[in-house]
Amino acid sequence: MKTFAELGVPRDLTDVLQRRGVTTPFPIQALTVVEATAGRDLCGRAPTGSGKTLAFSIPLAMRAGKGRPRRPRALVLVPTRELAAQVSAELGPLAGARGRSVATFYGGTAISRDQRALRRGVDVAVACPGRLADLVRRGDADLRDVDIVVIDEADRMADMGFLPEVQRLLDATAAHRQTLLFSATLDGDVDVLIRRYQRDPVRHEVDIDDESPADVRHFFWHAQANERVRVAGDIVRAAAPAIVFTRTKTPRTASPSSCSATA
Repeated sequence: MKTFAELGVPRDLTDVLQRRGVTTPFPIQALTVVEATAGRDLCGRAPTGSGKTLAFSIPLAMRAGKGRPRRPRALVLVPTRELAAQVSAELGPLAGARGRSVATFYGGTAISRDQRALRRGVDVAVACPGRLADLVRRGDADLRDVDIVVIDEADRMADMGFLPEVQRLLDATAAHRQTLLFSATLDGDVDVLIRRYQRDPVRHEVDIDDESPADVRHFFWHAQANERVRVAGDIVRAAAPAIVFTRTKTPRTASPSSCSATA
């Protein structure tokens, strides 16, 4: 396995990685960093946890230009605010070592915060499609200078109905941009993005090791609406520590449905 230095990653960035305890590239990083830093369009099929965030963060830190007020130079599109925060945490120290700024843009926060950041100037924008589209419509963001785009977890964005907005945003970026796309699948709606927005992309695929140990079990409980909170509470107490995903922050009545948990 090659080192990051052997992949052409400069010393200032390898120092950042080493301080974080990252010394050996994951397979998706070893496969993609060289071509991405050379400016090639690229699509990578890789599961969550495979190291794909760093696979595009290194080329972004190396290639992103300096943005002007309201006009970022690089863009990372992600489906959720949680992923935006994760990408920013990975990318921020690398970009900072190169004198580049990173800002996140997603719903559920005051839009005035985003407007102030864009007025100051952002080099790399990490954004959810809905909030960024709103900023573009308001005239707070102009994407014509964006010459590097990353589409992360494209399959999730397709599942969540974001692809029409993603396409409108991509149409607003520079025609000569470099486009990097990462997804757990590369067919269906994701393939539409590849064919429409990438130029002769190199393709790399990394699979989960089927022989690796895993302790994942799925259970389903059929519960009446008025029993769901109690049943969910019993499950959490039995399985804790646990993460609970809900449809909304506010409880609401619903027709009989199923509760599911993964332990």
